Order: sequence, then structure tokens, then C-alpha cells
Amino acid sequence: MSWTSTLGLRWPILQAPMAGAQDSALAIAVSRAGGLGALPGAMLSPEGLAAELEAIRAASAGPINVNFFCHAAPTLDRERQARWHRALSPWYDEFGLDLEAVPESPGRRPFDHATCDVLEPFRPEVVSFHFGLPALDLLARVKAWGATVLSTATTVEEARWLDAHGVDAVIVQGLEAGGHRGHFLSNDLSRQMGNLALLPQVRQAVSVPVIAAGGIADARGVAAALALGADAIQVGTAFLCCPESRASAIHREALMSEAARHTALTNLYSGRPARGIVTRLMRDLGPISEAAPAFPLAGAAIAPLRAAAEARGLGDASPLWAGQNASRCRAVPAAEVVRELARGVAR
Repeated sequence: MSWTSTLGLRWPILQAPMAGAQDSALAIAVSRAGGLGALPGAMLSPEGLAAELEAIRAASAGPINVNFFCHAAPTLDRERQARWHRALSPWYDEFGLDLEAVPESPGRRPFDHATCDVLEPFRPEVVSFHFGLPALDLLARVKAWGATVLSTATTVEEARWLDAHGVDAVIVQGLEAGGHRGHFLSNDLSRQMGNLALLPQVRQAVSVPVIAAGGIADARGVAAALALGADAIQVGTAFLCCPESRASAIHREALMSEAARHTALTNLYSGRPARGIVTRLMRDLGPISEAAPAFPLAGAAIAPLRAAAEARGLGDASPLWAGQNASRCRAVPAAEVVRELARGVAR
């Protein structure tokens, strides 16, 4: 029996957790359709996390994956912060905003004991991590209630590390994937590769199940990933235009336009490389900027710009996260997306 079957899943299909673009509604819809819905917890307050988990359990939707970040909380570098503000100054002038009013709030918190205190009473069946794994005592708490632990690898070396440090399955994030890169052993993006090359290498290198993520949008992509050795697949972009998603109207419009054909890795929105549709901000400053503060501090100065531009109907400063294959991003119920993906699973 496969590990996804032991979780009670009908299909080896996981919905990628997408912080800022979804809440419990999408997770519930995917789980009800036989896949594994995911709730992104990195941007939720303790109260918000509890409310979302209560909604999921009240819906009796089946197994759920709750996802967290494992980044090291950065120390504010005021010199770098000043460079970042200088780089954004023309944009603040354009939108009539005050740079002096920018808060220093990080916006995303790493997984900690306080968060685990909120999570533990709900006993989610799966807990997944991005940017490595939490400290051993935190990992032990999660495993103590029987949760399946997943984490993301962008290289063979990261997959081996995760296998050696207690994950139950590795999410293999190809370079095609949208959103934040999950790398944690090296910041060298040239070491990362697409799924066609990465997936079979990881399959050979680890003893645990592997989950393919990146560039998969339909049944053919599912079949290809499974043929390359994946035990399951994880899909994000294809769910963003579903009615259960919380993606903005601007984001949805971009996803279903020709603009979605041009994505790039950028650190402008958070301080860490993430793939999204190319925006005016990315063209203006370059997608990767040395001035951007460490993750997640860069986002504090971007948030007012995003709000001001979106108020004018513009996505010029919005993080329009998307993978390299948005071809199946449609305004259809999430259950229909799951059914389409499931056609690629051999019976």
C-alpha cells in the first residue's frame, strides 16, 4: 500500500500550500475531492491559524497538510535597509507614499513552540516544512502525534539531508515551480534544476517516497512525473484561479493572460528567491537585487507599494506567484482540477 493510501487519500495528489493566495476553503475542497489539501501557516497569527484549523476540522474534509517555514529569523541590517529604501524611493514618490512610515515587521515567522502549541490539539495528519526542518525538539513534537512529515528539496544533496534527518517523504521542487524556492543548504541557484533532471536523481538517492512539484498542470504532467519515479505529485499554480482560491483579481487576470508565459525568480518581494510573473517592479529593479534585505524583511517596504498600485487596478508591485506552466489555470472548481490531474494516475 502506498503512503498516500495509508493517509486515506484517493489520489496521490497534493495541493501546494500558497501563503497569501489561499485559506482553508481551497484545502477543504481539494481534500473532499480525494487529494491532500494544504493550509499555509507561515503568515497566520496564532489566532488565525486556530480559526483556519477549526474550519477544516468542522468540514470533516479528511486528511490535511499544514505547512510552515523554517528560516532563521534575521537581524535587521540598517545599512542594507537604507539601500533598499533608496532603491524604492522613486516608486514611493510615484505613488505618493512615505518611506519613513514603513514598518519593520518581518511578516512571516518560523515554526516555533508557540505555533506548535496551537497546532498540536488539531493533530494534522501531515505537517510540511519549507527551507529545511525545524529544531529536533520541535520535529519530535510533531512526530509524537503521528504526523507524516514532509519537506522540500531543490537539489539531490538537500534530498539526502532530509532523508537522513527524519522526513517521511521529500517534496522535489523543480526549477519550474512557482513561489518561494525551498533551498536551505546552498543559496547558489545554479545548483538547482528542472524536474526532468532532478526527479530521477532524487529517486535514486533517497529511501523515502518522493513528491514531484513544479510544472505539473494536467494529467499528462502527472503521468510523466510518476513515470520518472515520483510517488505523488504536488500542484499549486493550477489551483490559483479556482473559486476556492483567495488569489486577487489582478493575480487571476495575469495568470490567464499571455503575461503568465514569462516568469522569473525574484527576491524583491520577500528577500528570498521566488518564481512569479514578471512585473514592472521586477523589470525596473531587476528580478534579483543585492539591495533587498534578508528574508522576510524585504516585504515590509513592498506592501504599501502593492496596496497603492492595486488600488489603481495595477499589478506593478504585486507578487504574482506562478510556475512556468500556467496553461491549465482556469476558473473551475478545485474538485475539477483534481479530477483532471487524477486522469494521469495509472489504475
